[in-house]
Amino acid sequence: MAHKVGNQSSATSFVLLGFSEYPHLQAPLFLMVLTIYTVTLLGNLGIIVIRKINPKLHTPMYFFLSHLSFLDICYSSVFTPKLLEILVVEDRTISFRGCMTQFFFGCVCVITEMFMLAVMAYDRFVAVCNPLLYTVAMSPKLCALLVAGTYMWGTLCSSTITYSLVQLSYCESNIINHFGCEYSAVLSLSCSDPSFSQMACVVISTFNEACSLLIILASYAFIVITVIKMPSKGGLQKAFSTCTSHLAAISIFHGIILLLYCVPNSKSSWLLVKVATVLFTVLVPMLNPLIYSLRNKDVKETVRKKIISKLPSHSI
Repeated sequence: MAHKVGNQSSATSFVLLGFSEYPHLQAPLFLMVLTIYTVTLLGNLGIIVIRKINPKLHTPMYFFLSHLSFLDICYSSVFTPKLLEILVVEDRTISFRGCMTQFFFGCVCVITEMFMLAVMAYDRFVAVCNPLLYTVAMSPKLCALLVAGTYMWGTLCSSTITYSLVQLSYCESNIINHFGCEYSAVLSLSCSDPSFSQMACVVISTFNEACSLLIILASYAFIVITVIKMPSKGGLQKAFSTCTSHLAAISIFHGIILLLYCVPNSKSSWLLVKVATVLFTVLVPMLNPLIYSLRNKDVKETVRKKIISKLPSHSI
């Protein structure tokens, strides 16, 4: 479980407590998480497939949305399978390498999705404020560069924070009071000076949250100004209808992140951190496809046509 390094010991594996202090909730939690995870995979895969089969959806907005769905699948798949495992088996161990790998990919997905939502806000700004130049301004090349940039930035930030964690030594008490390798839970096991890691995490997290929110707020400020100047109610309604789904997704995503920021780092708040992280890890990826599809006529029409096209083959 651990090997000696001088007067310290460096853990080779960790034990994930998960929700083991509530044994009567293990089975209901397993069924709930499994159901939500299944809906998450089907919903987000559905968004990606629907965009591919419907030429009407070959637009920048749905290009970004398909990548958002891909990120939701990846993020949910980083943590949920392990959560399901520790809910049903006695052995809750995870190797040090597995823990760092889980943290790295989870961090990549969160930071990338944060800026993907900001890119989508910019896309809505161009669509509402410059509709005649929309296809020219949001060219396929620019869209590809914006998406590639978010993935590269997410990978760079995650690599920095993960490296800072890997360089620490960990005590023999290798029990993580969480269902996954969450930053503060892993850091609490360190028996070496975590100052550099904490500074790196605070600087990167604050910078990313501030920058992404600034892009979103600036984009929607210009959208509101443009909408107010619109003479017709029809144009105003259409402008708002293109933004409501995105605003809902942003509110949920950043709302839970800010909640996690505000929770004090103490043992008494660990349960709240775990519950908020479950919402962020399991629930948010499921809600995004529902938010974007239920209010979208093109998506619903594509699904309806696909179902109708399959009905004759079943009836024969």
